[in-house]
Amino acid sequence: MTATTFETIKLEVEDGIATLTLNRPDRLNAFNTQMMKELIAAFDATDADDAVKVVIVTGAGRGFCAGADLEAGGATFDYDKRGGEDRMARQEQGVHRDGGGLVTLRIFDSLKPVIGAINGPAVGIGVTMQLAMDIRMASSAARFGFVFARRGINPEACSSWFLPRLVGVQQALEWCYTGRVFPAQEALDGGLIRSIHEPDDLLPAARALAREMADNCAPVSLALTRQLIWRNAGTEHPMRAHQADSRAIQSRGASADAKEGVTSFLEKRPPAFSNKVSTDLPDVWPFYKAPSFS
Repeated sequence: MTATTFETIKLEVEDGIATLTLNRPDRLNAFNTQMMKELIAAFDATDADDAVKVVIVTGAGRGFCAGADLEAGGATFDYDKRGGEDRMARQEQGVHRDGGGLVTLRIFDSLKPVIGAINGPAVGIGVTMQLAMDIRMASSAARFGFVFARRGINPEACSSWFLPRLVGVQQALEWCYTGRVFPAQEALDGGLIRSIHEPDDLLPAARALAREMADNCAPVSLALTRQLIWRNAGTEHPMRAHQADSRAIQSRGASADAKEGVTSFLEKRPPAFSNKVSTDLPDVWPFYKAPSFS
């Protein structure tokens, strides 16, 4: 097992699976500027490490993430009044960029599949950061809340883009309009999470799912698939998907991985994929450009 040292999170890599743990248990893993920076750095690290096939995100202690750290009291979200370096670490066009949005945008760009193992309460940024993860699994002890209107603010972290795509407009609006904290069963019924597990079974279940991906699938194919699904969710016409699919299948079809995938299937043995995300991921997006903040 390899581990990278951070202050507010832990990042451990073992046998192809990176486990990223929010690690402020005395504060229910509340989100602050340091955690924002470290989450972005952690996803930079997992993308750059070809040993990492899948990323699992979970929380230390009894919570996943209690939302923004409220130790500044009524000035928590007043960035002009707080001044200095707060959790909105960047400014563009005279506007403090939402720190949660910087994190979800980084997760959106991940080259590795991301599984959320939601072990306890997750409200505010604690729930919205999950929306850019690919699969969310929850403990029966988990609770969720889009509590922004109850705090006098609005949904953040790009959740107005992600949430309706995941659960539909009606459900997204109900959860955001009421701001209530709801149990894991309601999250499952509403399509926010994939499954509910007893607390001690959550991480083993997440690792079993990650293991299925890591052991059987080509990492470059996983990275391409992630881009195809997420990026095409926002395109204006299926022709964009056809353009990207066609370029991708042409590149992948000529790769060593495609030969190995077919050969290993015919020989009834586990595959040994050799292509690497760091060097062999094709660019199939000549038309794709992320917009700037303006």
